[in-house]
Amino acid sequence: MIDSHLHLWELPLATETSATEVDAAGQSGAPGAPRRPYAWLGPQHGSLFRSFGEQEAQETLVDAGVRGAVLVQADDTLADTESMLAAADRNDWVLAVVGWIPLEHPDLAQAELERLGANPKFRGVRHLVHDDPRDDFLELPGVRESLRLVADRGLALDIPDAYPRHLHRAVALARDLPELTVVLDHLGKPPLTDAMSAGRRPHPELERWRREFRALAGQPNTVAKVSGLHLPGLEYTATALRPLWEEALAAFGPERLMIGMDWPVSTLGAPYHRTLEVLLELAADLDPAARHAFLEGTAARTYGLRTPESALSKPERPESENLTRQDEVKA
Repeated sequence: MIDSHLHLWELPLATETSATEVDAAGQSGAPGAPRRPYAWLGPQHGSLFRSFGEQEAQETLVDAGVRGAVLVQADDTLADTESMLAAADRNDWVLAVVGWIPLEHPDLAQAELERLGANPKFRGVRHLVHDDPRDDFLELPGVRESLRLVADRGLALDIPDAYPRHLHRAVALARDLPELTVVLDHLGKPPLTDAMSAGRRPHPELERWRREFRALAGQPNTVAKVSGLHLPGLEYTATALRPLWEEALAAFGPERLMIGMDWPVSTLGAPYHRTLEVLLELAADLDPAARHAFLEGTAARTYGLRTPESALSKPERPESENLTRQDEVKA
């Protein structure tokens, strides 16, 4: 199995980078505007407010029997992307990186596509549109120009947490740029709760998500990740998630769906193995070809992956790191 959606971040980078370092590393918005990397990450996120490194990620994948993963950006900075690419160079289990480039500045975007694209594991781009205050980010002329460059290089665009502000705009983007592969992360973050899942009457918000979700699926250059479904107000069980699963299967088909854990964000809702168990339970009725597409084939095709032939093994961890890892201070 390939985990199509996994994050890494280092807390010192997230909390101690100076404004000068941030500016040198690159960030969203106007050049020269300093912004703390991982600005979204703070003490309010509880157990997420610490480092999640490649060794811990590898151990987690090994324990779950996962062969490899796609690293996905967790911050709109070049520093985050460079850190993931460095991890990819050190680890065969990192099959691809979906990074960040300054999409609204086409000249800068082209330069970064050339620089970062020198690494064959750089296979896609993403911008945290849900954290960007601009509702029309995907419609900006500069962004559209940059995304044509992304498509020209055969790279994919991931769109996170698209509903409610960006899902309908993703439909227009996919329609206007048919050469661009658009990846909808987390099924667009549908507004499903336990009450909606158990009820029979249509809910306006859920119906709106369904219309826009189906419209996106109607564009042949789109795929979706079944990931990030620890939704507020929804129990994380196969029974509760089945309406979303059935909707995704009907709209995209298994050949355009891929499994993803959204680790470590998902740990706020359940351990990695439990997140995986629920998704595998949903996929249990798929025939072998469809199951392979969902578990590996769609991700491999979308990101141009070379899957590892052998199973992962746990990395050797220095004893000093074992002693200090559990004592990280949430600064």
